Amino acid sequence: MGKLVVSLDGVVIKEVQITKDKTTLGRRPYNDIVIDNLAVSGEHAVLQMVGNDVFIEDLNSTNGTYINGKAIKKQLLADNDTVEIGKYKIKFLLNDSGDYEKTMILKPGAALPGLGGSAGTGSSFGGLGGGGGTVGPAAIKVLTGAAAGREVALTKVVTTLGKPGVQVASITKRPTGYVFAHVEGAQRPSVNGIPLTGESIALRTGDLIELAGTQMQFVQG
Repeated sequence: MGKLVVSLDGVVIKEVQITKDKTTLGRRPYNDIVIDNLAVSGEHAVLQMVGNDVFIEDLNSTNGTYINGKAIKKQLLADNDTVEIGKYKIKFLLNDSGDYEKTMILKPGAALPGLGGSAGTGSSFGGLGGGGGTVGPAAIKVLTGAAAGREVALTKVVTTLGKPGVQVASITKRPTGYVFAHVEGAQRPSVNGIPLTGESIALRTGDLIELAGTQMQFVQG
């Protein structure tokens, strides 16, 4: 599935293959990945494998968990993401390294370039761009809120959207198509009026998504 390369000051300390559904990381000796350093909490973070996806979640650690320099609570890992815990850097590498880009967790109030959305509209989007792949082009058409009527191309391998702290989901571009997954929030997003029961669902053109109070439609081709 993937592996973690732990390094300190540029020196690789250990490599860990991700094989379990849950891999714990922390200072205590019972963790799957033990980092014996005072900057690391006893139970610092956990990695969860969901299908082919790997999420990392900070377990309310003292010094926090960072991905590519930004503090996170829970995030889907993309190939070559660098997790920072104290002075340690942990690089996430996919065995089948392909056309992956960094996941974007959306900041409250962030708007998609040209969308005209703003904080308080019930949904925030991160900027999209670049990418490529073998799957046909797809887009999300926003149906409600300040950005209603706008269409946004899904050009990244992983697009994360929603309202952090309320409801966050991701759309992942795979060789077989696009997959919609729940990332964060007590209430699950819905597809065609049905709340997501599993961790992810394959999207088909015309599917209606409701996320963080905003309705949107998935369009492919």
